[in-house]
Amino acid sequence: MNESVTTYLEGQIINEEVEFTLVELCRVSGASVEEVSLWVAEGAFEPRGAAPQEWRFRGTELRRVRTAHHLAMDLEINPPGIALALQLLDEIEALRANPRRMRKG
Repeated sequence: MNESVTTYLEGQIINEEVEFTLVELCRVSGASVEEVSLWVAEGAFEPRGAAPQEWRFRGTELRRVRTAHHLAMDLEINPPGIALALQLLDEIEALRANPRRMRKG
């Protein structure tokens, strides 16, 4: 008797042109308004808008906010550490995107 195994994957595709308000971003990422506000203050995110109620985040920021939230919850990293970790992850991603740059160094 052959048994088949079915695997389900779950994900979201976010258009880069989509913008989230602070509340919307928190709702879909699981992060709190206070967390995101602290991360913005540390420079981890640069929303458009002068005040939190006017902030708009690009769709591409959703993945980064989720990563920040996981780092904060799972590893108990503080806001300055979150900003540094995200910066380092961005640099790693850039190096992987351009492997020739790594070899020249």
